Amino acid sequence: MSVDPALLEEIHRRVLWLSTSIIHHANRVRPNLSGLKVGGHQASCASIASIMTALWFTTLTRDDRVSVKPHAGPVWHAINYLLGELDEKHLTTLRQYGGLQSYPSRSKDPVPADYSTGSVGIGATAPIWGAVARRYVDSVLRPVGSGRQYSLVGDAELDEGAIWEAVIDPEVKHLGEIVWIVDLNRQSLDRVVPDIAAGRIEAMFDAAGWQVLPVKFGALLEELFTRPGGPELRARIVSMSNPEYQRLLRCDPQELRDRLPGDGPDGGAEALRGLIETLDDVTLTAAIRNLGGHDIPTLLDAFARIDDTRPTVIIAYTIKGYGLPSSGHPQNHSALISQEEYEEFAVQSGQDPASPWSRFSPDSAEGRAVAEAAQRLTRPDFPPAPEPEPLLDLGRPHRGTSSSQAALGRVLMDLSRQSPDTARRVVTVSPDVSSTTNLGGWVNKVGAWSASQAPNWFADDKETILHWNESPHGQHMELGIAETNLVGLLGELGATWSRWGEPLYPIGVMYDPFVNRALEPWTFGMYAGGQSILVGTPSGVTLAPEGGAHQSNTTPSTGIEVPGLLAYEPAFAQDVEWTLLHAISQLGRVGGRSSYLRLSTRGLDQSRAEVPADPAARKRRRDQVVAGGYLLRAAEDPTVTLVGMGAIMPEVLDAADRLDEQGIAADVVCVTSPGQLFRALQSVRRPEQQAEHAWILDQVFPTSRARPMVTVLDGHPHTLSFLATINRVEHVGLGVSEFGQSGDVPDVHRHHGIDADSIVRSALDAARR
Repeated sequence: MSVDPALLEEIHRRVLWLSTSIIHHANRVRPNLSGLKVGGHQASCASIASIMTALWFTTLTRDDRVSVKPHAGPVWHAINYLLGELDEKHLTTLRQYGGLQSYPSRSKDPVPADYSTGSVGIGATAPIWGAVARRYVDSVLRPVGSGRQYSLVGDAELDEGAIWEAVIDPEVKHLGEIVWIVDLNRQSLDRVVPDIAAGRIEAMFDAAGWQVLPVKFGALLEELFTRPGGPELRARIVSMSNPEYQRLLRCDPQELRDRLPGDGPDGGAEALRGLIETLDDVTLTAAIRNLGGHDIPTLLDAFARIDDTRPTVIIAYTIKGYGLPSSGHPQNHSALISQEEYEEFAVQSGQDPASPWSRFSPDSAEGRAVAEAAQRLTRPDFPPAPEPEPLLDLGRPHRGTSSSQAALGRVLMDLSRQSPDTARRVVTVSPDVSSTTNLGGWVNKVGAWSASQAPNWFADDKETILHWNESPHGQHMELGIAETNLVGLLGELGATWSRWGEPLYPIGVMYDPFVNRALEPWTFGMYAGGQSILVGTPSGVTLAPEGGAHQSNTTPSTGIEVPGLLAYEPAFAQDVEWTLLHAISQLGRVGGRSSYLRLSTRGLDQSRAEVPADPAARKRRRDQVVAGGYLLRAAEDPTVTLVGMGAIMPEVLDAADRLDEQGIAADVVCVTSPGQLFRALQSVRRPEQQAEHAWILDQVFPTSRARPMVTVLDGHPHTLSFLATINRVEHVGLGVSEFGQSGDVPDVHRHHGIDADSIVRSALDAARR
């Protein structure tokens, strides 16, 4: 869309005024009962306001989506207000309870952001995974349009290593819809970055196959470079350090004339002085601030040169605080302009500080340009796809010896046969561990997804077991060993239902020891509305032969600690089936939620699950498994209650048998989800937090069977310790609270005190107190 740059500059001035006023009102006008600084980032907003104005009012289409750098949230709110999307009543609510969020949010802002941002690196990379998700839906389900995926990134955010893991991913170089715009203002929270190394950043993107478009200087500087002394001016600006350049921004005209030439020995300073003498104070002051990220014609030229056959990064040089009194100050990151400065800024902006929320007149040239942009950016509605009837039970008998990890692969295969409509929406994601996590059969059946068809050169190799058939119709995605990327992709695959009305059921699989590494970005994805399933396997010290480092002990409590997350650690294959099907039923819908399954490679005798044969009893067991646990063995007159979870259930059952031989009867409870049980307990104590399955406590831990309790799991003992508070009984908690050891599983269990001997001793102690 062609818009007069002068008109865009007027819109930019209004955007800058509104974003500054939103923050000013929150801190200087709105009553503050706590006395604490509300905050906001006026300088960070100012550095990117020109870029966002040019992008929104000329280039964006309704199919495009944008991830806005966290501290530019008020600029985004200002633009939405001008476009008529945001009501004026919200402009006074920044960082207020129930008001505009600190950072753009898909789930909490009145105008949902395309991508939630705030956690460093996650918002920047989200559009990459959004592009993959869009392409996946387009090729596997139905066409849902196209459009670019923009990331507006602060230069300091490039310090986050996960960004580079995403940039260099082999699939990313084929995503031509990806456009990053780096707001290169050379400042972080506390200082001027001493060596931003823009050239190195450009080279890194270039090496990854990206188109690199540096936007360094505006039209005024470029014209000055053509004059006598101009080459020396360019060389001087390019060669000076970031702190020195920032200091020039704080100089009055005379100081600028003294400092800018420098004292180089090659005669360049003299030539530069000659050029400076030809410039008046206004031009000289404007020139030193005339960087490409604030020059709208230069920005539009860069936008026009985007190559849609490969990802693009526009590196736009900017000034933090551009247009504000705090412009270029090294500590302006969180600085707020004063009331006096705000009033002066109002005069410069042609605005009334007492009535700051003015839009353009609809009859003005600016108003018409805004209206045209609003019409261009109006998105079509995507009606939700019909929800399939949830599949609760596959009816498969689970016999012999099997691990919960192996059961995962079998359940997915059974699902593809019994419910093709459900299975076609399942997409699995893993790092380079598909075969070792029992996804091989599934991958062979559904194929690997790729943006384009790729030959399988090993298709005719009879010794090849895992067949890697890549096409746009595959249902498995494999990333490198980069957990942040994996869960970022899970989050975007899990948001397709809300973007295009097409739900997916994404299931990510990784080694459980690395779940904590992925937990923060995955949790942020849940906050942003992504619904997915994460499977951690193998887990715990039963992974002992892998070595002491490859063991996890804190992950079992994840389901208690992460808001809204369903978490299961099923012991038996039947429990895996039921919990996985339930987790899938929670995806891709309003009110849906994510799940975490912690699985093991340890084989268990499936007959010990004692799954009821009667249909009604089977359904009751299934409901209990989903709700958090079940009474696996009920003694006639119990003396003690043994509570186990996951791969440690054989030791619990063995201990129960040995106690029975000594005349000590034991109830055996198999916990499938500490989180579900904890929520049920909380709802008893806080009725306003009524849990969906609050009834489970009366069925599994009735007061009539309250006895001293021993809890045991292959993880930290605190995970199950709260169960003793249900009926306030004596308790011994067994688990893993030390770093792991290498060795055979029985030796390692004995070392950590989670073997049958330890359970028996603990039960005897608890029963005799």
